[in-house]
Amino acid sequence: MRRLIEHLDVAFTVDPQDTILRDASVVIEDDRIADIGSARDVARRHKGGGFDEVIDGRMKAICPGFIDSHVHLSETLSRAMFPDNLNTRAWVFHWAKPFYAHITEEDEYWGALLGITEMLRGGTTCFLDMGSQYDPGITVRAMEKTGIRGVTGRHAADNPPTELPRGWNEEMVKHHFFPDAATALKELESCVRRYHGALGGRVRCWVNIEGKEPCTLELHVGARSLAERLGVGTTYHLATSIEEAKVCEKKHGVWPVTRIDKAQGLGNNLVIAHCAAVQDEEVQLLARRGVKVAFCPCSSFKLGKGATAIGKYPEMVQAGVTVGLGTDGVAAAGNMNLMRQMLIVAGMFKDARLKPDVFLARQALRAATIEGAKLLMWDDEIGSLEIGKKADFVLFDLDHVEWTPFYDPLQALVFSASSASVLETWVDGKPCYRNGKVTGVDEREIRRKARELAAGAIERAGLHREDVPTRTTLYDEGN
Repeated sequence: MRRLIEHLDVAFTVDPQDTILRDASVVIEDDRIADIGSARDVARRHKGGGFDEVIDGRMKAICPGFIDSHVHLSETLSRAMFPDNLNTRAWVFHWAKPFYAHITEEDEYWGALLGITEMLRGGTTCFLDMGSQYDPGITVRAMEKTGIRGVTGRHAADNPPTELPRGWNEEMVKHHFFPDAATALKELESCVRRYHGALGGRVRCWVNIEGKEPCTLELHVGARSLAERLGVGTTYHLATSIEEAKVCEKKHGVWPVTRIDKAQGLGNNLVIAHCAAVQDEEVQLLARRGVKVAFCPCSSFKLGKGATAIGKYPEMVQAGVTVGLGTDGVAAAGNMNLMRQMLIVAGMFKDARLKPDVFLARQALRAATIEGAKLLMWDDEIGSLEIGKKADFVLFDLDHVEWTPFYDPLQALVFSASSASVLETWVDGKPCYRNGKVTGVDEREIRRKARELAAGAIERAGLHREDVPTRTTLYDEGN
């Protein structure tokens, strides 16, 4: 299949020079970009035509597909379930864990479908999912129906608390925690061998673990080592809040990033989710080790992780750390909208530091595209609009109030536009969202089923009751 999108008003290439083209054309051959440039130059290079489809690009903008660097698809049914007066540790241990304990494989499948439809509607073409509580194949089935690209895995932990809090039970611990690091790593290796490269390469499977207190140091270090041996990546939560950092310091004498490094656990195939609580010297440590960071602005805002108070994300970027944008789970962030994350990250540090030249719109767009691709170790194929790369992109409707006018299209994209003006989302050279619909699925049925299953999950988990704790001391001592 050979397609031409001609006379696009704007093309955000996000190439090394961050080139923005006006009156541009793109040639797509099967799943890849065969040519991109000014409409005049592309027309000259392709005089013979021979296109199977020619698309009028006037009053449209094209942008690389957004890449969600940290998401929990197995959590999608928890949208709007948890209150907004929780810090990270109480949120995880007293709300998220009971929820996970009571969702089924069916819940996960429909939740993944729901999350993916939201992503495609918002221009997200690829994601890094923390993984299934059961089997990565659940997510792969949802990906197959929708055409999206992504990285997934099998959730793993190996360090349950000595006393189970309310909402936890022995059955939950058995399916949520492995008996030891060796057993967990054996299962994670099996998952990678089964699913890595599935769906014609649209699926990648990593050695993912939960991270922080529910995982032993052996599992943290072993996950990265196994991933290196298998030629894939690993991701986990670490340094997610000042509370976590202080508990780590009390028990081990150092903050989380330093603790992992002392055990030789850091490396360039590791993506740390959140990484809000780091010290100045740890920023340089992350850069030296090649560790990548997935920053989730909306999640930080809702849970009070401290991105503006203690976070060092601008310093990370300046030091050469790859920082991508993630949405986290919908209970923590409220949405799976990368455009919302771009807007927030392009403004939050300006305001917090009273410096308007911190984390500019250009950096926000890169964090949502090419930096995310680097984080997923996929930047050779996605993340920018360049010849030879995959045809993963978003088309925006410029005849929309959000884009009127667009003298500086970059400012319009980051500060003015939203997913409301997303016209089409393409993955692998095929439209996955077009004419107001995600292709291949019945979205109305997905939403109906999600509401039904979510109601059952919240009842089973007991999260509808008024006595669910909003503070925690779990893991403060021992474990």
